[in-house]
Amino acid sequence: MNELFNKLSSYNIFNYLLPGILFAIFAGEIIHHPLVQRDILTGAFLYYFLGLVVSRFGSLTIEPILKWLRFVKFADYKDFVLVSQKDPKLDVLSEVNNTYRTLAALFSLLLLLKLYMKLEARFPGLKDWDITIMAGLLLIMFLFSYRKQTAYITKRIKAQV
Repeated sequence: MNELFNKLSSYNIFNYLLPGILFAIFAGEIIHHPLVQRDILTGAFLYYFLGLVVSRFGSLTIEPILKWLRFVKFADYKDFVLVSQKDPKLDVLSEVNNTYRTLAALFSLLLLLKLYMKLEARFPGLKDWDITIMAGLLLIMFLFSYRKQTAYITKRIKAQV
C-alpha cells in the first residue's frame, strides 16, 4: 500500500486524490449517503476516480467557459513547449493552475449535484434513472476527454517537429 502511495505524483495528489476526497465528503452531505470509505484501499481508488471525474469536468467545461468569457487567456501551445524546456518552474506553475481549475470544477459539480437533488425531489421518477444518467454522462465525458488528450498529444508532437 505504501508503495502505491509513493508512486503518486504531486499532480495526482492535488488534482485527483484531494478533490476526490473533498467531493466524497461534501457530496455525501448533499445526497445524504456517506461516500467516505472505511477501507483505505477502496477509498483511495474511489477518491482517485472521483477526483479524475472532477478534473476532467474542469478540463472539458470550466476551462472552455472561462476561455470563452475571456476570463483566462492561454499562451500558444508551441511557445509553452519551448519555454517549459528552458524553465522547469513552468511545469509546477501549470500544475498549480490545473489544481485551481479542478477546485473550481469541484465546487461547480457540488452545485450541480445539489440542483439535481432538487430536481429529483420535484420529479421522483428521475430516481429510477440515476445510474443510467450518471453512466451516460460519464461515457460522454470520457469520450471527449479521450479526444482532447489525443489532440494534446498530437499538438505536443507537432510542437517538437
